[in-house]
Amino acid sequence: MFYLLILAVMTACGKPVADFTYASQQSVAPAEVRFDNQSQEAETYKWDFGDGATSTDVAPVHVYKSSGNYTVQLIASKGKKTTISEKKIIIEQPIDCLVEIETEYGSMTVKLSNATPLHRDNFIKLAEEGYFDDLLFHRIIKGFMAQGGDPNSRGAAAGQGLGMGGPGYTIAAEFVDSLIHVKGAIAAARTGGPSNPEKRSSGSQFYLVQGNPLSEGALNGVESQKGIRYSPEQREAYFTKGGTPNLDREYTVFGYIIEGLDVLDKIAAVETGSRDRPRKDVKMKVRVIK
Repeated sequence: MFYLLILAVMTACGKPVADFTYASQQSVAPAEVRFDNQSQEAETYKWDFGDGATSTDVAPVHVYKSSGNYTVQLIASKGKKTTISEKKIIIEQPIDCLVEIETEYGSMTVKLSNATPLHRDNFIKLAEEGYFDDLLFHRIIKGFMAQGGDPNSRGAAAGQGLGMGGPGYTIAAEFVDSLIHVKGAIAAARTGGPSNPEKRSSGSQFYLVQGNPLSEGALNGVESQKGIRYSPEQREAYFTKGGTPNLDREYTVFGYIIEGLDVLDKIAAVETGSRDRPRKDVKMKVRVIK
């Protein structure tokens, strides 16, 4: 009652009243939060979301990429008169191991698999060190994959050969039947041939699978050739989403894109030149969502 009385007095005096509510489908990072502006008598608005981001939209939508306790501030103004409303919002840490791969074409959220702990932990370690930041997707083949993670690609000159760099170690293969090369898979690159009989993975180079939908006959051929029997769900994924099943049990898949497959398609569509390197550099930044 007292709040309503103050509100009525302020409104009658023509002074703006800042107020808002918010709602989100989940409170776990990355969390998309929608803000409902309930201010009165205001003409302009300035939002501070507490994570370094701001907005002047009337009713913004903001994505919190990391967990934490944030203070959201709304400044409502009318002429030289302003009022401020603040509220707390809590974003919880995700249970799954999530990383964000950011490019100029957008960002992709990748869920790393707990079934491949060596690859999962190594990727997280490198990401937290900033190892991948400003590296290139140096090899892109539309309808197949986009490969990056070569440290030699940072600041590489046009036409420079890439694809042989790494952190100085390899990782033991972790082949898991439930992790297949369906579209959106993240897998470790490696050297081939008799020099790598154990199919050990590169310490840093990886690729994102695009692929194309397969016919039943083509997938049956892969099963016959490799002695693999895919589950009905896996077969349906290859038929509808597509992928590269010929790489199954050859290269370690250690996670999947769970958001941003359209970004992968944009990257895969760039113009390439010699050695499948994009004519215009496609840089990445990788961060752990926590």
